[in-house]
Amino acid sequence: MRPRNFGLRVSEPGATEGFTLYSPLWRPKTFLLNMDGEVVHEWDLPGNPGGYARLLPSGNLFYSSNVESDDKPPFEGGAKGGLIREVDWDGNVLVEHFDGWQHHDLRRLHNGNILYCSWEIMPEEHAKRVRGGIPGSELPEGIVNDVLREVTPEGDLVWEWHAYEMDIEDYPLHPLCPRRVWAWMNTCAPLTNGDVLISLRQINTLAIIDRQTNKLRWVRRDDSWGHQHDAQMLDNGNIMLFANGMNTAVPHPHSYITEFNPDTNETVWEYRDDPATFFYSHHISGAERLWTGNTLICEGSFGRLFEVTPAGEIVWEFVNPYFDSMFMGDTVNWVFRAFRYSADSPEIAGRAS
Repeated sequence: MRPRNFGLRVSEPGATEGFTLYSPLWRPKTFLLNMDGEVVHEWDLPGNPGGYARLLPSGNLFYSSNVESDDKPPFEGGAKGGLIREVDWDGNVLVEHFDGWQHHDLRRLHNGNILYCSWEIMPEEHAKRVRGGIPGSELPEGIVNDVLREVTPEGDLVWEWHAYEMDIEDYPLHPLCPRRVWAWMNTCAPLTNGDVLISLRQINTLAIIDRQTNKLRWVRRDDSWGHQHDAQMLDNGNIMLFANGMNTAVPHPHSYITEFNPDTNETVWEYRDDPATFFYSHHISGAERLWTGNTLICEGSFGRLFEVTPAGEIVWEFVNPYFDSMFMGDTVNWVFRAFRYSADSPEIAGRAS
């Protein structure tokens, strides 16, 4: 669907009052919007966002940004970040850490440490075990592997987990995926017990890493998700994700949001458009369950942010009006994720109106 109007498009009774935070992927900015779609605050970033920014309960902004460095993976794209920062409301730097291979997701933990996704060249003995993908599409350097790291605010490494610790043969790449990366982590969501929920895009897999053993204590692969994004454990114990719907067997690609019980894999709730093909982002994107029970959805490829009720009614919609040139030369208005904060939340606490 080609948007014809940008900015605020829908604002109906029943929308969840608050402020929406988002970062256009190819513009070094983060914007805070009111319910009228007006920018009420913004932050300058030192480079294009490495995915997204989020507000912390302190009101500080936490983000990663793609800055020039010789320390970087041997390919472009992939929501590359590198420079991780916490800044105050006025943009003053409070915490900074650099890892030129950091990508996609990062979290500030309750203990003050930083959890983030990074990449590394997979050791050859593990790379030989990778199955599937497009034959001959490895990088000259080999196959890139995901690594999950936790560092202190001072940058000291306290924990890490390597994707090659999985049973690699059991998770072949999709036949249409290049063999340059296995398995492409796009989410690292810490759980209340310290374990970490991860999303591995190229193998259509979610897993929970047991922090005590570094083993996977729960795994689900579902190729119908189509390279999913933004998996998260909800307060009710269910898991919700953005199913992109890319490279699936359905006749017409489309995206959907699904919430399921991880103990039974039973679907609890879904959002699909009608017709289904009117909702489709083949990559990036996410969803957030709001405190009212509504869901804020980021249809990343169209820069479209919209809120739906449990019944699927659209009550708020905004399309990113900023178009910028990406590394491939295309002009896009992509958005990786978006977040809603209430006016009385700790993140806002009277700082915006």
